[in-house]
Amino acid sequence: MKAKKIVSFTLAGIFMLSCAMGCSGKPSDSPSSAVPAAKEDSAEKSNAAQETKDTTADTVNLTFWHTYSEGEEAVFLDQVVKGFEEENPGIKIEAVRMPVDGLQQQVIAGASGDAAPDVMRMDLTWVAEFAKLGALQDVSAFDGFSDLKENSLEGPMNTNYYNNGYYGLPLNSTTTVSIWNMDLLNEFGITTPPDTIDGLVDLAKKYNDPANEKWLFTVAGTYTWAMLPWFWTLGGELTDENFNVASGYLNSDQSVAALDTMREWYSDGIISHAIIGEQPDAWGGMTGGKYGMISEGPWFFSSNDSSFKTETTLMPEGEGGSISIVGGENIVMFQNSDKKDAAWKFMQYMLSDESQLAMAEAGVIPTTKTATDKMDTSAAPYLDTYLTQLKTAKVRTPSANWGEIDTILGKAFEQVIRGEVEAKPALDDAAAQIDGLLK
Repeated sequence: MKAKKIVSFTLAGIFMLSCAMGCSGKPSDSPSSAVPAAKEDSAEKSNAAQETKDTTADTVNLTFWHTYSEGEEAVFLDQVVKGFEEENPGIKIEAVRMPVDGLQQQVIAGASGDAAPDVMRMDLTWVAEFAKLGALQDVSAFDGFSDLKENSLEGPMNTNYYNNGYYGLPLNSTTTVSIWNMDLLNEFGITTPPDTIDGLVDLAKKYNDPANEKWLFTVAGTYTWAMLPWFWTLGGELTDENFNVASGYLNSDQSVAALDTMREWYSDGIISHAIIGEQPDAWGGMTGGKYGMISEGPWFFSSNDSSFKTETTLMPEGEGGSISIVGGENIVMFQNSDKKDAAWKFMQYMLSDESQLAMAEAGVIPTTKTATDKMDTSAAPYLDTYLTQLKTAKVRTPSANWGEIDTILGKAFEQVIRGEVEAKPALDDAAAQIDGLLK
């Protein structure tokens, strides 16, 4: 889904506020009674109180901001936090459920005012930008990081990468896959969904029924979340593998051909006008029996009481493979936390099989290889397709300037699809602009 553009700020030059601390007298630990027995009992209470005070002083309280839903939060508190605190009796988690609206601005204010949490569950598209601002801790040199990286799915892990460092860990992930309306496919005479782009297009040419507004498949829009799975699958690229340059990749022959192919799908009636925002849109057409397939995330199933039979498959394979897009959240540590050792223990625990599988019970898709292999999907078999697709899903360019890059790409995609400009000059121009944003 499209990320909102984040407001820039700088940590340099921030004034630290000071306040006067008042002094108060400390009450007596024991009553003034002269009765010996009372003195002995009071002394025992005093010692016990001192022990409690010392224990409290030794306890590390970690503040963790998150945006889990009510149901997810219940599992998180009852199973994950409880399990972590049992294994780490000297650390307490102060979990704070944050409102989604305005959260970016709250994080900015917190980081700039030295009031950020120690750890946060952060939208993956925010990580590079906050890393550039100096708000996040690079964790790539921490003990155990290499093992965590090795056990994490590559796409989600890469969303934490910025400027030769990793500023977080992949906490939960999602992607999109092909969701099929099998009732419409059967109406067309198709019993098995095609598994290649060529097969998909051939069937669309044969069975599309524009007069009755029925198409075998469509693309939800020209925004990057909708376009990139198809663009990548058709062989397109955004940048080099290190995310340093777009020229030569975004405007390569393969990328131009990929975008041209999608333009032809629209102009030739292979897909509906949903791609340019006309009705029925992707969801409306799918639930209304107009589209045989859309590429969408698992939330489709929780948001729709489908009256038709569905089936999920991987993205049909094209020149670039079967590729989709990575979404989700990462867990990050803030630079100005003075509890980094404890914070790192918590971050490691959040990627343990115990934690990942507990959250999976609440419908949160894991990001580690071992957890995805162990995940029980019997209650929601369609999740198997998402777990498999994540293994080849690609990450949107992890750049502090992703918001601007996203806008540039969306504009180029829309202009080409609408036939307002040819693919080559549109991608040449977009690549040149993005090059400057990657430096």
